[in-house]
Amino acid sequence: MQAVNEEMAHSLKGRDFLMLVDFTKEELHYLINLAIDLKQKQKAGETHHILKGKTLGMIFEKSSTRTRVSFEVGMYQLGGQGLFLSSNDLQIGRGETIWDTAQTLSRYLDGIMIRTFAHRKVVELARGATIPVINGLTDLSHPCQALADFQTIYEKKGTLEGLKMAYIGDGNNMAHSLMMGAAKLGMHMSIATPEGYEPDSDLVRQTQANAAETGSRLVICHDPKEAVADADIIYTDVWASMGQEAEQKEREVAFANFQVNDELAKYAKKDFQFMHCLPAHRGEEVSESVIDGAQSIIFDQAENRLHAQKAIMAAIMS
Repeated sequence: MQAVNEEMAHSLKGRDFLMLVDFTKEELHYLINLAIDLKQKQKAGETHHILKGKTLGMIFEKSSTRTRVSFEVGMYQLGGQGLFLSSNDLQIGRGETIWDTAQTLSRYLDGIMIRTFAHRKVVELARGATIPVINGLTDLSHPCQALADFQTIYEKKGTLEGLKMAYIGDGNNMAHSLMMGAAKLGMHMSIATPEGYEPDSDLVRQTQANAAETGSRLVICHDPKEAVADADIIYTDVWASMGQEAEQKEREVAFANFQVNDELAKYAKKDFQFMHCLPAHRGEEVSESVIDGAQSIIFDQAENRLHAQKAIMAAIMS
């Protein structure tokens, strides 16, 4: 086992963390187990300064609660420092190329985390940087949240393989990251969206190919009841993500029958658990009775952002 862990550690060192599809099943399990180990150390008060003296630059073009706090606290707990970099304060906000920014920051920092809109920006930053780049969120993918989610499911259920997750709502960055991770980890996933709001077709095809290798199933449908049937996990997200505020009213109409509530939850397994990446709009995508109910684990997810991201940083920046 020690040899396997050393092999995994070596394979992850210096890598970018852009999308879960870039990693093997074994590498994702290694990160999940490392997150759980670091979580236990933190709870026990054990010092674990794996990144002593290192600095993570955190570029924010989208505002955040969980991402900023968890990365900054995570770096502190790992013995390093997180440096907040607003895009308004950088030359990148005044026209400097992403390549030049990446090259310059690579001379100062040990890693870069960026939370932005267009996924191409993260890809370009990673191409230009000579240090690891972490995708803190783009419109296409949210891999840090998804890794924390799989850690949470593993802690609650004791396994990932063979479980069924039902995702209800917009085929957005969360749907993309969850389906890619589920396929790699052997979980089954059903995604129910209104017509016209399905996940990216290219990513669906890529996910289907990965699912064929692990024996998992991915189903895209337009019926929430079909998706939720016999589900171990019910997951949802806001109907209008950051940057889509102008579509709020239009989306409220399109998603009217896609609320996760007690009636819909009856189709899942009795011991299902409810997940949401937050922030949530109670009374819209989910009823208060579900999100604040006994089977909701939303704040376990939120906490695990800290531990999962510490695992990512420890693995790729150490």
